[in-house]
Amino acid sequence: MNVTQVKTPSPRARIQAFGGFLTNMVLPNIGAFIAWGILTALFIPSGWIPNKELEAIVGPAITYLLPLLLASTGGRMVAGQRGAVMGAIGAIGLIVGSDIPMFLGAMIIGPLGGWVIKKFDKSIENKVPAGFEMIVNNFSIGILGFLLMILSYFFIGPVIESANNLVTSAIKALVSTGFLPLLSLINEPAKVLFLNNVIDQGIYYPLGMQETLEAGKSIYFTVASNPGPGLGLLLAFSFFGKKAAKRTAPGAIIIHFFGGIHELYFPYVLMKPLTLIGMILGGMSGITVFKIFDAGLVAGPSPGSIFSYLALTPKGNFLGIILGVLVAAGVSFIVTSIILKLDKKAVEDDDEVFTTSIEKSKLMKSEGKQISRESDEILTVNNISKISFACDAGAGSSALGATTFRKRLQKENITEIEVKHYRIEDVPADSDIIVVHKDLLERARLSHKNKTIITIDNYINDPNLAKLMNELKEE
Repeated sequence: MNVTQVKTPSPRARIQAFGGFLTNMVLPNIGAFIAWGILTALFIPSGWIPNKELEAIVGPAITYLLPLLLASTGGRMVAGQRGAVMGAIGAIGLIVGSDIPMFLGAMIIGPLGGWVIKKFDKSIENKVPAGFEMIVNNFSIGILGFLLMILSYFFIGPVIESANNLVTSAIKALVSTGFLPLLSLINEPAKVLFLNNVIDQGIYYPLGMQETLEAGKSIYFTVASNPGPGLGLLLAFSFFGKKAAKRTAPGAIIIHFFGGIHELYFPYVLMKPLTLIGMILGGMSGITVFKIFDAGLVAGPSPGSIFSYLALTPKGNFLGIILGVLVAAGVSFIVTSIILKLDKKAVEDDDEVFTTSIEKSKLMKSEGKQISRESDEILTVNNISKISFACDAGAGSSALGATTFRKRLQKENITEIEVKHYRIEDVPADSDIIVVHKDLLERARLSHKNKTIITIDNYINDPNLAKLMNELKEE
């Protein structure tokens, strides 16, 4: 089997991987964040049913529970259970030594603690005398954890708090000057390049939680998660798109707007980059409406579904939240529709590309029943037993893709092939084929250098998946 020559990963691929790492620290704990958000929405003085006794849980939960969960998860991702313990020990030093909720600090100290114990374990591997394993394991975490806790309290915590205060001051200045909608100039391009998790989980979530503790809600939870711009874009493609784009857009609307999987609209923007203008203007208009109505959410909506938005909207904010989503959708729809109607040449090119893909699929089927995707690696169809769909967090678009493809296989009575979804870095080694969005290919290659990778543009009806399905059926 030939080994693919792997180019040096681009900065974008490395940032995507970093964003994915942040996401996978936050994602397993989203339920805890939502629980805290509901607690806040209900029981603080301005909540639906104010209750002083239950309100007393709000502060300790955001100060201790949530950062410790993040740090523990981050440590576990690096070094398993021992890493989780180290991460939590280090985080308590940050928490006690600072005056703000240490979300950002927890996402740093957790992986750091995991890295420290992982390096230590590697250094003593096969060197511990028989019978002393348990005492070495326990005292290594105890001593290293103690040192990390002290370091966190006196040094790491204050540094992170200063950096956090700097970022908070900068964004508050942006809010006070009325320029908060300009964040869409960053948010919307970052989304379609799969970099949204870096800014959302790394910046907006921590800022939002801090503001919610003080005000009971935060606009920061809405600046990058608004489903309105994506809805407007997909509606425009549903009415004015052509061929595959027009056929798939209505289905994408349901999954994007109600299911909260925003990755569904990314390929449409990438297919016609000018539509990014509509997304930016839609995002700006939504933020403007949220700001005018002083609207916000009580926690980060994950997934970014309209149902999540409504569930996390505090008392007195429904009008502003709903209008912000609808206005964003309307502006995005109008601008995108104009772009699609004027962009005649691009429509013809899209049709030609789609037709060429179909012809290429037919040609490939007649050339030996082999699959060769994005590499020199050759895999015969009858050897395929496991197909893995992968995405940034392993729980959104990859889950959708895997479920859809599995059902198609079942309709063809192909039951011997296992189809599952994973985070890119967690795809198991026994996978025969990995399916990712084309903009995540470089990141996939970082972790899976010698694997056959199929890239797709569209999660619902992609020509490359159609080729694979036809090849499996023919076998």
